[in-house]
Amino acid sequence: MPEQELFATFPAGRRTWVVASVHGEVDRLEALHSQLQARIRVGDSLVYLGNLVGRGPRVFETIQQVLLFRRALLARPDADCADIVFLRGSQEEMWHRLLQIQFAVNPSQVLKWMLDHGIESTIAAYGSTAAEGLFAASKGAVALTEWTSRLRAAMRAADGHNALMSALRRAAYTEDQTLLFVNAGVDVSRPLSQQFDSFWWGATSFDSITTPFNNFRRVVRGFDSRRRGIVVSEMTASVDGGCGRGGPLHAVCFDAAGDPVETLEA
Repeated sequence: MPEQELFATFPAGRRTWVVASVHGEVDRLEALHSQLQARIRVGDSLVYLGNLVGRGPRVFETIQQVLLFRRALLARPDADCADIVFLRGSQEEMWHRLLQIQFAVNPSQVLKWMLDHGIESTIAAYGSTAAEGLFAASKGAVALTEWTSRLRAAMRAADGHNALMSALRRAAYTEDQTLLFVNAGVDVSRPLSQQFDSFWWGATSFDSITTPFNNFRRVVRGFDSRRRGIVVSEMTASVDGGCGRGGPLHAVCFDAAGDPVETLEA
């Protein structure tokens, strides 16, 4: 896949707002959007750092709310659709793999692992259940293909949902390499183009980043398994209070120099 389809880039010298993992908590997202709409300026960048779906009870409504807010921002004079970017989080990555689960070596085991990690609410958002999926997995590839085809059809039938899921980027960054935006982490031993699953499962070493990764001044992530809220160090920023897991939803604005200058909570 071409690099421009994997990563989004923003011009240097502008502010960037980031939104942490939402995990289907649409009420918190609506409240955050109400605050954000009054503060975001034309020319600011906006990055949703992944995990819009999964875990929380209202995944479908969360996607609807994101699409409505994007539409409202783009209705402003001089707005540019390139200023709003959605990252693929671990939940979206699981959903992508779920829709191809019939090709897995052990689909029942894979599905059970996904269910343990929060995919059930996304399955429910598109009209099915965990029990239906497990039953299909027990019946074999044909039944699984039929099940995933129904899920895919339901997503495509929801206006804008498939387009959003198809437009997810693996990471985003500013052209001057001030800021790199990821979902959960990076593998500092690999260049950006070879991160693969590290964006979603490479969080264990995030706190140990003490030197610039790939010459980026700061790496910003939107999922923290410890739900510590907004944690900023010299080289990193973690923005996740545990929304969808009993905590609040955060947004942070970074200035052109890569420093946090404003925070929101809902």
